[in-house]
Amino acid sequence: MRSLLMAFALVTASCSKQEQPAASEVENSAEADSGQGVDRGNKGKPAPEVIFNDPEGEETSLAELRGKPVLLNLWASWCAPCVKELPTLDRLAQAKGAALTVAAVSQDTGPHPSVEAFLKGRGINTLESYHDPRMGLSGGLGAQVLPTSVLFDAEGREVWRYVGDLDWTGPQAAKLLAEGGVPAG
Repeated sequence: MRSLLMAFALVTASCSKQEQPAASEVENSAEADSGQGVDRGNKGKPAPEVIFNDPEGEETSLAELRGKPVLLNLWASWCAPCVKELPTLDRLAQAKGAALTVAAVSQDTGPHPSVEAFLKGRGINTLESYHDPRMGLSGGLGAQVLPTSVLFDAEGREVWRYVGDLDWTGPQAAKLLAEGGVPAG
């Protein structure tokens, strides 16, 4: 009888309701289980004040890009999902033109010309070769997975971040970008 009571107690305890993340924090449970998807936990937080290199190899920061929405993408040449999504980021940058700055920032530690050569070698023609060899942006954002993309509004406040690769020309991306004031089309 005692073992029956203990078994009942265990079954009852395991049926307690687990707290679920709010739908606004994670897009779907499959993505949440893999660690991939939208995270709105830092919404409204200002962009970190971190120095990285612009396409000319000069120091810059996210503050220099304010004035329109910025999609910051952290990637590396050794990261297969990063390389997979680069062409869609390139097409997004071309399609959005002046409405959105797409700053794909390499986290590779090699020299800046190697980033330029990598992009050119893969036919990436619109994205510019931003480079962060000290990985200051990854640290400043607390990004632990590549690729990680962060949308900042025109005032430099985080709207959301997307962990993992995404087709940036697809309908899911369009819906997400609209949250930051990026016009469709």
